[in-house]
Amino acid sequence: MSEETKAVVRRYFEEGWNKGNLATIDELVSPGCVWHKPDREQAVGPQAVKDAIERYRRAFPDLHCTIDGQLADGDTVVTRWSVEGTHAGELMGISPTGNRVDCAGIVIHRFVGGKIVEAWDSWDKLGFIQQLGVVPAAQEATAYSPRTRR
Repeated sequence: MSEETKAVVRRYFEEGWNKGNLATIDELVSPGCVWHKPDREQAVGPQAVKDAIERYRRAFPDLHCTIDGQLADGDTVVTRWSVEGTHAGELMGISPTGNRVDCAGIVIHRFVGGKIVEAWDSWDKLGFIQQLGVVPAAQEATAYSPRTRR
């Protein structure tokens, strides 16, 4: 089951986030899926995932997610990911800056019957908004890039 669930997560990122194929999300995410997010209330169902994908792809039309590593155990897949893109649209009340961002995170997906039923997401939101220029970055933080820390 581990290889199959890892493949589902790869498809989730490639088809959903990178290509914006939202129909794929309906195939991969259970209707009752709970998405635990540290910066917001939890979201439920495929529509919440599709809304997030649309929101970020509008703000970053060249958005590209990369899977940097995956581990699977039983019904759980842990994925270390990174994302990059150019801020060309409004996001979180932030007008387009034209800034290029590069940040990383980890998501844990739990599966039942081959579909994602629960997700826990954690990412470097502070670094993200610092790269947008909304929050000043500390000197040492400006040199950080998830691409150079693998």
